[in-house]
Amino acid sequence: MAELTHAIADIVRREKSRVVASLVRRLGSIDAAEEAFQEAVLAALPSWRSGLPTNPAAWLTTAAKNHARDAARHQRVVDEKAPLLVEHDMAQAETLDSVSDDQLRLSFTCCHPALTLDSQVALTLKVVAGLTTDEIARAFLCPEKTVSQRITRAKKTILDRQLPYEVPERVELPERLASVLAVVYLVFNEGHTTRQGPLLRLDLQADALRLARLLCDLLPNESEVFGLLALIALSLARAETRTDEHGDLLLLSEQDRSRWDRARIKEGLLSLQRARRLGGGGTYALQAEISACHATAPSWEDTEWSQILRFYEQLLAREPSPVVALNRAVAVCMHSGPAAGLEALGELEAALTSYHLFFALRADFRSRLGEDARADYQRALSLARNASERRFLQKKIDQLD
Repeated sequence: MAELTHAIADIVRREKSRVVASLVRRLGSIDAAEEAFQEAVLAALPSWRSGLPTNPAAWLTTAAKNHARDAARHQRVVDEKAPLLVEHDMAQAETLDSVSDDQLRLSFTCCHPALTLDSQVALTLKVVAGLTTDEIARAFLCPEKTVSQRITRAKKTILDRQLPYEVPERVELPERLASVLAVVYLVFNEGHTTRQGPLLRLDLQADALRLARLLCDLLPNESEVFGLLALIALSLARAETRTDEHGDLLLLSEQDRSRWDRARIKEGLLSLQRARRLGGGGTYALQAEISACHATAPSWEDTEWSQILRFYEQLLAREPSPVVALNRAVAVCMHSGPAAGLEALGELEAALTSYHLFFALRADFRSRLGEDARADYQRALSLARNASERRFLQKKIDQLD
């Protein structure tokens, strides 16, 4: 029974975003869609005890629709939660025929300019990507309570201003693009290093790759769209080599480059080339340039750190954030030595006091200089939540012993 419960929980986590995205388009309400999904999950628990269905997502979607239709018979629920449950409304024509993916459609819908940028991204990550409030807080490097308040305010704004749940006209897409790109990027980041469980969530990374491809089809003249696709493809090419057979973290210098996915690298480089032709130089394109340097280097020793450092300088000028500055410090260390790397960390501790990677990097730089790095490694360990990263940091501490 415990194994079945775990399997059901995994399916629910994996399929929630797709099912809810599909339901919102039909029901016209985020709350109604989430409520219908929860009812479907409750119905699944006893029904699946005799065996899991062949297509769990389809089963949950059907059960959720049935619940929604039943709820529509009660006027109170119709008025408060699901005003668009009439059958002919469910089959209404779509504004953009080219946007056929429910998650991408809902991303543009949630990223309404009436909401603040942070609220747009938080709401979309919650509803479309299916991330928990805790995971979103980790992506924003802010308290969970703050994210919860943003999501609540976003839903209230949508309700109070009666913002329509519809795909925007094509002329409206550019003003919402930045938020949608941020959502896809953060979905990929969460799949790249999860907060809990295994290091990677390949399902989230695959979702991000699929959405980025759809965006390229939808907006073929946007440089940053192709920059994001390039970044995701180049990063995903290394996914299978980021852990060993035990699921433990392997640094880039330790990875077997012969196992990198050449098809993904090719897709990433071609997308980056397209981004350059369209102007390049954006945040995602610059990150893709850095990933391309790693993907095309024959070995760790042959990595062109001077070029990577140049791209980080450009990226920091465009996006002066502590995390970008932290990543730049790595390039400085590899290019000019650990003392220069420590200097590059500068005053970042105040901004990254709860970010385990800051202390892990500072510990690494100090170790290279022969200094005592124990306190920094222990601080990083106390902040890290991912099991693979915690084992990695514990090994570093054990090596000091």
